[in-house]
Amino acid sequence: MSCYFLIDTYIDDKRGRGQYDDYISKVKPIVESFGGEYILRSENVTALSESRKPQRVIVIRFPNRESLNACFSSEEYKAIEYERAESVDARAVIAEGI
Repeated sequence: MSCYFLIDTYIDDKRGRGQYDDYISKVKPIVESFGGEYILRSENVTALSESRKPQRVIVIRFPNRESLNACFSSEEYKAIEYERAESVDARAVIAEGI
């Protein structure tokens, strides 16, 4: 069963995008090597709630939960994870389904 990784990203204007953009360029081939497919990556986001206003939204489909887990626990991902953690506030959920 497909597994989806959904991320809301909040970019800190004080820190800028440099490190985050570097992370983006590195993470895509890692995700794809584990069967992940980017369904949506957009900064054209309309918030429907005053308390939740992400500047970027990403949806990645993996073939199954095992592939998703393997991707984000891989040595390749762990080597770059700090770039995201230090540059943006990202909130993620995992959903399984068709």
